[in-house]
Amino acid sequence: MTDNDKALPRIVCIIGPTGSGKNDLALKLCQTFSLEIINFDSRQVYADLPIVTAQPSEWEKQLCPHHLYGFLGLSEKISAGRFMDRARQTIAEVSGRGSIPLLVGGTGLYLRSLIHGLAHIPDVPENIQAELENKCSQSGINSLYQKLVDVDPVYAQTITAKDRQKIIRALGVCMATGKLFSLWHREQNKQPFYHALKIGIMWELEELLPRLKERIMKMIEAGAVEEVERAWFKSGRDPFCPAFSGIGCKELIGYIRKETDLDQTVDLWLKNTRAYAKRQLTWFRKEPDILWVRPGEVKKATKLVNDFLGK
Repeated sequence: MTDNDKALPRIVCIIGPTGSGKNDLALKLCQTFSLEIINFDSRQVYADLPIVTAQPSEWEKQLCPHHLYGFLGLSEKISAGRFMDRARQTIAEVSGRGSIPLLVGGTGLYLRSLIHGLAHIPDVPENIQAELENKCSQSGINSLYQKLVDVDPVYAQTITAKDRQKIIRALGVCMATGKLFSLWHREQNKQPFYHALKIGIMWELEELLPRLKERIMKMIEAGAVEEVERAWFKSGRDPFCPAFSGIGCKELIGYIRKETDLDQTVDLWLKNTRAYAKRQLTWFRKEPDILWVRPGEVKKATKLVNDFLGK
């Protein structure tokens, strides 16, 4: 650790694919250290969807302070920049109380932006935005995603083929500037804002799959269908509502609209969750400074935190 690192505020981060047990590990660490959990998952920010986005239960929140969960309305958009502003303020407040901020989540871009800052990416001109919106309405989002794969496969790999907002944003920036969206992101600040310990929970994708299926079934038992149905009607049945871009929502809306039966819905939900977990694992494996633990290795994770805080 350099002298510069010693001068930076400290944060601990629990990283891993969806369903990997990040919050379980975080709660166990909170039993040993003075930590407060801060969310960095882009879907767990929505207030009306706690079940389908796997937000911590009220019981879990009583065990340890939790921040930045369920604070956003259905129609509100969240971006890396908006998250970064809220997270930095929360980190400062937690640190000011003498606690250590514990970042927990799976949105790699949010964590990278928080630690290293955001690249200054230009806004998309209105005429280009309108052109892409029209193409999306006429040809569908899949055609735009395929274009993004051809133009900028590096960025395309990090998002879902159904993420309309991000696809249009990436193509728009490329059209407006002549520069790939992924290249803009690489031009982030090389000097970190925080001294971060990153602990990753390592799963092989296929061994994670049964756990993901079990979690989906538990969500349904807990009322995920009814939750999404309420949110669907509350949004005015808006298919482009930002809150519904997360996995699970669109699949359940298809079921609510009687486009699929429950078995088909679960199969599609699991398929899309598996694909998302694969993208997350690909992203995190490219991060050079993550210290990996296997599921259940609480003692190893505890030692990593103890060593980090003791330096």
